[in-house]
Amino acid sequence: MSKKTILVTGGAGFIGSHLCRALLNLDNKVICLDNLFTGSPENIIDFKSNPNFEFVFHDIIKPFYTEHIDEIYNLACPASPIHYKRNPIKTIKTCTAGVINMLGLAKKHNAKILQASTSEIYGDPEIHPQIENYNGNVNTIGPRSCYDEGKRCSETLFMDYYREHQLKIKIIRIFNTYGPNMAVDDGRVISNFINQAISEKNITINGDGNQTRSFQYVDDLIKAMIKMMNSNRELIGPINIGNPNEVSMNELASIILKLTESNSKINYYKLPEDDPLRRNPDITLAKKQLMWKPIVDLEDGLKKTIGYFRRLNETT
Repeated sequence: MSKKTILVTGGAGFIGSHLCRALLNLDNKVICLDNLFTGSPENIIDFKSNPNFEFVFHDIIKPFYTEHIDEIYNLACPASPIHYKRNPIKTIKTCTAGVINMLGLAKKHNAKILQASTSEIYGDPEIHPQIENYNGNVNTIGPRSCYDEGKRCSETLFMDYYREHQLKIKIIRIFNTYGPNMAVDDGRVISNFINQAISEKNITINGDGNQTRSFQYVDDLIKAMIKMMNSNRELIGPINIGNPNEVSMNELASIILKLTESNSKINYYKLPEDDPLRRNPDITLAKKQLMWKPIVDLEDGLKKTIGYFRRLNETT
């Protein structure tokens, strides 16, 4: 099999860096595009000297040109509310103008392109668990809508390029994911809880803590992404990729306190606007079409993630 040239946008980010590593391990040439808005050079330092790896400082809002591309994984977009609310207009531009640029690049090179969409397109869901044909319950004018609606528009653009230009597209909807390379200031619940616990600071829970999420370890997600890209042309998605094991914020805090042996107390605060009360994927399609399901247990994944943040704290 000939070596593929694969473009990963957002490749220096949390998920993107894990994807770059996995693709390099499969003997591909990887071009990592990142504007480092939320990504970090530290995430890719281990393989930056790899002759099959190239880092390009670039924002996909601007067109990108290269000689040859076989596949594109489009991960570029801040995914944490703290980050995407920092510059909401730029977030929407990334999901619209940026996506159009990547779709145009795929069209020019006749390349396959995968869109990393999100469970956030379901909003605060009125059905549970969420299936792919559920159209969602999203506030179009709320503080989170730059991301939620941006990603929904990204899916629309992918489908329109598929229908109009017969582009080889793939769409996955990623549910809450955690693991090493998460940013300390990521602002999402697992990184918050772990860093608060290992620093012996009070753990902050928004709402009463009974709201739920479903957490998948990053290694499981990466395997699903590569399986989706390598699936037959007729399988375009969208397909939910997540762990269906539902856990409340109170339960998650309790597990992290136990694993870190922390004496941190829990403080409760007001639930942010439009914050979903439940989030849980139906992964029937992923099991059937990709022969995939998550295998990493929550506690095992949390132990690895806690170890990462402990090492990070020791070096800062």
